[in-house]
Amino acid sequence: MMDAVQFLAAPPDAEHGFPARRLAFVKEAGKGPAIVWMGGFRSDMTSTKAAKLAEAASAEGRASLRFDYSAHGASDGDFSTATLSQWLEDALLMIRTHAGEKPIIVGSSMGGWLALRATQILRAEGKAPGGLILIAPAVDFTEALMWPQFPEAIRKQIMEQGVWYRPSEYSPEPYPITRALIEDGRKHCLLGQHIRFGVPIHILQGGQDPDVPLAHVEKFVSGLSEDDVRMTIIPDGNHRLSRDEDIATLQRITLALAQEVEAGE
Repeated sequence: MMDAVQFLAAPPDAEHGFPARRLAFVKEAGKGPAIVWMGGFRSDMTSTKAAKLAEAASAEGRASLRFDYSAHGASDGDFSTATLSQWLEDALLMIRTHAGEKPIIVGSSMGGWLALRATQILRAEGKAPGGLILIAPAVDFTEALMWPQFPEAIRKQIMEQGVWYRPSEYSPEPYPITRALIEDGRKHCLLGQHIRFGVPIHILQGGQDPDVPLAHVEKFVSGLSEDDVRMTIIPDGNHRLSRDEDIATLQRITLALAQEVEAGE
C-alpha cells in the first residue's frame, strides 16, 4: 500500500507555455541525503522499482521522495501537450521544494536523461545533488532512439499532423508522439558533448535492453571523462530491470552511494 499522496501546485509559466498543474508526490521523512525517484516515459511513482527503493530507504531511516510528472500517474496534465521541458521543470520544482541537501537522484530511462539535465541546472545554482543513479538512461531518446527509427511516413505525419500514436508493449493503449515532444527534446541533447556534471554517477544497465541498448549508454559514458562514473551491467537484464535480483542490486548501489555522500559531508 502506497503512503499518503500529497500534491504540490506548479504555477503556470507563460514564457514557456506550461499550464498550472497539481503534481502528486509521496515523501517519507528521515535522514539525508534523501533518495529521489525520477520515473520514465509514461511511468509513475507506483512502479515496483520506485516503491521498493522507498522501502529500502525507510528501512535505514533515510528520507525519500517520489513524484509523478505532469500528465503521468496521479498528477494533472494533458500528455498530448506535455514536453521534456515541462517534465524537467516539474522535477526541479519537486527537488528544490522537498529533496533537501545533496539528494541522491535515481533516474530511470527518460528519468535518467532528466536527472542529468536537472543536475546541470542545480549545479549552476550551487545546489548540486549528492550523486546520480541512472537506470538504463535514455539520454536524447527522442532524437537518438525515436526519430531515426521512424519510417519517413511516420515522420511526415508527426511534422504535418502534429502527432502519431505509437503502439506500446507496456500498455494496451497507444501513446502520442507529438511534434512538440520531438522538437522540444532537441533543446536538451547531451550526446556528443564532453560535459562535467560534477557529481558521482552510477549507471545500472541491462545487457539485453532493446529500448535503451548498452551501446547507446556506452556512447554517452564515453563523453564523461571528467566525472566519477561507475557502471554495473546485468548481462541478461532487460529494460525494466524489475526482477527481485535487479531491484536488490538497485537498492544496494543506491544506498551505498547515499552512505558515501553522507560520510563525506
